[in-house]
Amino acid sequence: MSSKSKPKEEFKTWGDVFDQFTQRTVYKLIKQGHFEGLESPISIGKESNVFSAIKKDGTRLMVKIYRLETCDFNRMYDYIKDDSRFDRLKKGKRNIIFSWVQREYRNLMKAREANISVPTPITFSNNVLVLEYVGDNGVFAPKLKDEIPKNPKVFFEKIISNIHKLYKAGLVHADLSAFNILNYNEKPVFIDFSQCTTLESSRAKEYLERDIRNICIFFRKIGLHVNEDGVKKQIIEK
Repeated sequence: MSSKSKPKEEFKTWGDVFDQFTQRTVYKLIKQGHFEGLESPISIGKESNVFSAIKKDGTRLMVKIYRLETCDFNRMYDYIKDDSRFDRLKKGKRNIIFSWVQREYRNLMKAREANISVPTPITFSNNVLVLEYVGDNGVFAPKLKDEIPKNPKVFFEKIISNIHKLYKAGLVHADLSAFNILNYNEKPVFIDFSQCTTLESSRAKEYLERDIRNICIFFRKIGLHVNEDGVKKQIIEK
């Protein structure tokens, strides 16, 4: 989709994510000069779709669009209500989704500032988040589950280093797995930060342990001997 294309024709093929409100939000971001138009879907999820987008100079961005009608609002609210940064959040579907997008943006900014390997957040508006594109020559970086690292031990250590830096920055990813880590030229890139939670959360310890367990299970399956308790100690005691 370019800024000159006809939205009904272009958006129809990409499912229920493009209601009129979302179309207006996307066009506003185009008019602001962030990108020229959407290119193609990168991933289709239950609550959001991610598209590549073309900039004026021919380079790409990622555009993540949350659905306004089919998101799990109760699950979102359960995460946000425990986040002191959003203690004035009023209930309501759109309020929750817009706060969810802002939360992901802020989490990514904080992770980036802590030198964690994540896509750089560019901007957000309503239910749309614009991010750095992770890939080369128009080919998006594969997820870890789809591209086993050539040196699993080194890759695993880089993941643990990123979790540690995130923890030191006061955050827990809370949804980390081989689905939410990209293998970009044999380096891990963490994605999907909407569930990322501050250490102040009453469930932060539970989320950290779940992240560690998910990662350890994956790497054990590909032959690496890793111990969850030892990994946790490495993350919180450095």
